[in-house]
Amino acid sequence: MAVTICKTYLGASLPKTCEHVVPAMLSIRGKSERFCSGLNRRRFIQIGSLFGLSLADVLRAEARHPASRSKKSVILIWQHGGPSQLDTFDMKPDVVEEVRGPYKSIGSSLPGLPICELMPHHAKVMDTCTVIRSFTHGNGDHWAAAHWMLTGYLGATGADRAARDPSMSAISSHLLGPCRAGIPATININDGGFGFHGAAYLGVAHNPFRIGEFSYGNEAGRLPTGSDKSFTLVDGLTNDRLMNRLSLLDQFDRMRREVDSSNTFENMDSMNAQAQDMLLSGRAREAFNLETEDPKVREKYGPGWGEQALLARRFIEAGARFVTLNTGYWDDHGNIKRALDNKMPRHDRAVGVLLQDLHERGMLDDTLVVTAGEFGRTPTINKDAGRDHWPQTQSILFAGGGYRHGQVIGSTDAKAAYPTSRPVSVEDFCAIVYRSLGLNVHDTVFDPTGRPMHLVPTGEVPREMI
Repeated sequence: MAVTICKTYLGASLPKTCEHVVPAMLSIRGKSERFCSGLNRRRFIQIGSLFGLSLADVLRAEARHPASRSKKSVILIWQHGGPSQLDTFDMKPDVVEEVRGPYKSIGSSLPGLPICELMPHHAKVMDTCTVIRSFTHGNGDHWAAAHWMLTGYLGATGADRAARDPSMSAISSHLLGPCRAGIPATININDGGFGFHGAAYLGVAHNPFRIGEFSYGNEAGRLPTGSDKSFTLVDGLTNDRLMNRLSLLDQFDRMRREVDSSNTFENMDSMNAQAQDMLLSGRAREAFNLETEDPKVREKYGPGWGEQALLARRFIEAGARFVTLNTGYWDDHGNIKRALDNKMPRHDRAVGVLLQDLHERGMLDDTLVVTAGEFGRTPTINKDAGRDHWPQTQSILFAGGGYRHGQVIGSTDAKAAYPTSRPVSVEDFCAIVYRSLGLNVHDTVFDPTGRPMHLVPTGEVPREMI
């Protein structure tokens, strides 16, 4: 029995000879994007070539897909190593010093939410945020907890750091792509070591574009890196010459694809198309050009992480779907005061000014901003004046993303050691991120065996945020 290809998806009428494909063509299980009939992108391109549809036609059709027009995006501020709940959003000023830590609390724009004195920029915008104080899980391994947080699945450990599942950013690239063509769908600024930001079995086409300083590298291998120069045509290569070279390359590759049985060339198709868009549009290169930014805005953000937060905003404006900014290393087992005195003011300025800027530009409702690490810190200062791993409680900040804000969700005991109300899980965390993008935890991608996998095994957005 013939199967009809959805014309609505294609955005244009197809030749009648192309409206139906035999079941044998549908039996090939691809691992890339699927049309609503179940036909994968690569196979459709092959079929389309038989009926006069070019690759450009297919790319134009994909650009008209409703998901591609979505403006929903995410900025994840990833605090790898694990930030302290007691020294940020869950201050306990009335307990003993070895629990409350070295800092005093200050009031914020959200009544009833005191925060750390090192966070005055946050204090101005907390009425636009939600703080979940009762986030909790049970894994104190950096690698395992980070993999779980960023993918929704347990997989890696400190002994085996291989990425088992694609990150949320890679899923967003795979299912949604960038908000606008000509910019990477996902960007990672300062690859954060304890973090699984790669695409795993979804393929290298959905790995993030990396910029900035790196620490441990990345579990997914060496991901693409670069700067504004990465999006510049080399000397003597005009747009016309680039197109001629791409056409010639396509002719050579077409012969090899006839016998290809893996998804390697599918990824190359996607990457070549992305590279072509980026080079010809100049949109990505322009996003790097801070010289075009209002000097007063640049001054507000400041240098370092502040400047990178400004870049994150510019990438989102240009059309990126998911930007991750890693601020520092929060695994403070010793002398936590010296460590936080150094990095907390810089983190505070970057995040606080970013939130204010997004709000003033009317971008916050379409952009979810999250600050989190893989777990929290111990409720008691240790013998080295630091705090150790503590997955039982962490405070996570959310802003924007179309959610209801200006609230604190959950509570903890007198030491901020355990939730006393409204526990929120890793899967719930992922559900919040996915829903902001218009995705659902029950949506599926295909693993290497062709088996459909839910984005997250379970998980619900806290009702207070909806």
